[in-house]
Amino acid sequence: MGDTNSFDGMMIALRVISNPCSNALQKSLGVAGWPSPVLLTLTHGLLGPVAMAILFRAGDSLGREFWMWSLASAVLAVAANGLIIEAVRRSDLSLLGPINAYKPWMSLLPSWFLLGEVPRGGEWTGMGLVLLGSLVLGRGASTSSGRSWGLWLDRGVQLRFLALVFSSAEAVTLRRALAVSDPACVFAAWVLLGFLVAVPFAWRARRACPRDRADLVRLWPAGLALALTTGLMQASTLSVLDFMPTGVALSFFQLSAVLTVFLGRAFFHEPQFKQRLAGACVMTAGAVVMVLSR
Repeated sequence: MGDTNSFDGMMIALRVISNPCSNALQKSLGVAGWPSPVLLTLTHGLLGPVAMAILFRAGDSLGREFWMWSLASAVLAVAANGLIIEAVRRSDLSLLGPINAYKPWMSLLPSWFLLGEVPRGGEWTGMGLVLLGSLVLGRGASTSSGRSWGLWLDRGVQLRFLALVFSSAEAVTLRRALAVSDPACVFAAWVLLGFLVAVPFAWRARRACPRDRADLVRLWPAGLALALTTGLMQASTLSVLDFMPTGVALSFFQLSAVLTVFLGRAFFHEPQFKQRLAGACVMTAGAVVMVLSR
């Protein structure tokens, strides 16, 4: 039992750390001029040999339902990750990371308006905290001139919100794929199908890639690090979802937002550190309250 708990804790910690590290690398490469479809194709391509080895061991045991849900997941993942890369290229990590706290809203609001399931006390508290934290965060947005609502005027934040819609839908399809297989096979299918989905877009964007030899040389170590962190993020996410209820897992994942603020300050010298950290902490607390109140 102790070994199992240690492994579960390690997977949660790995997910919390790898996600913001992947975002930081995406921002660095995006700012350097690499289009998001190219970065997605590179990431999935470098992970390809691992995925092929996993699927080779699985053999013919994977059925039609598995591949159907895996393909849907890959399409949604490419859309979400492409939007995230574009968002981090346009805006600060310390503004975008905490936006993930709105993910519980994505599942709560449709139930409220379409099914009449009114939020309960704890959910109202969590919603209020997320909104309050985003207002604090907005006052730390460099483009907002000190206005609390300026956060929603930031183009990167708008793209990050749109990415949340796709990633929320992706989580549902991943759950369905996990129901008929195991995390390793779902990860492998996500890698290979994601590569096939991203390749046509990367081909269209190839002319926008940097041509300088020095940029190409710098791409490979950063690209390898991006593939590693993204692969660890996805693998640990699937592992956590396989042993833990989705709501509890999402509450742990919110801790990534706080780490993102530190990475934005350390590597990109982003401003308003204290104010953005305070906003991120309040939003994270709100998201955790919302998730655990269900």
